[in-house]
Amino acid sequence: MKPAQRREALGRSKLYLVAAGELPLDVLRSVIEAGVDFVQLRMKDADAAEIIEIGDQFRGVCEEAGVPFVVNDRPDVARALGADGVHLGQDDLPPALAREIVGPDVLIGRSTHSTADIERANSEHEAGLADYIAVGPVYETPTAPGKPPVGPELLSEAARSVSFPWFAIGGINTRNIGGIVDVGATRIVVVRAITEAADPIRAVAELRASLT
Repeated sequence: MKPAQRREALGRSKLYLVAAGELPLDVLRSVIEAGVDFVQLRMKDADAAEIIEIGDQFRGVCEEAGVPFVVNDRPDVARALGADGVHLGQDDLPPALAREIVGPDVLIGRSTHSTADIERANSEHEAGLADYIAVGPVYETPTAPGKPPVGPELLSEAARSVSFPWFAIGGINTRNIGGIVDVGATRIVVVRAITEAADPIRAVAELRASLT
């Protein structure tokens, strides 16, 4: 994507999928067609060569669909792949260094788990170092082991104080999304709600229907 297209696509994104490298490409295509509009490849324990091999395939699918593709944790891999962005946790490379690696036009996302993290992310955004944030985990989830759930309260804080794109994340599914929306979230990140659903396309449709 061109830089302006990336930011435009981010601005309209509602349903962000984090997927492992095992996700079949035909399933990725199908859920994008059904309404997933942002994709992150998350391969925590893989080496760079493996992430690049899988990531090149994911990037191709996303590029064809006009959906941003980002890589978890690794600015170097994001640059090597020509990805649209990189997503950084609080313990990953600092955003200023990541920006030096990926350049000015690549999206940088940040995980936030507290009011202090959100305040820091606001400053990072003003400095051109964060384009969006994920707030959570809202509920306990095995994809974020050791991180206590923040509950809906932190989402309310984000709704009040964040003026750039932010996504609720962590244990969100078709059964509890109503409570997420009620406190001001309009964008969500999901993993298992789609990748482990009996019918991923139906899950996407139900999640999208709840988002305004």
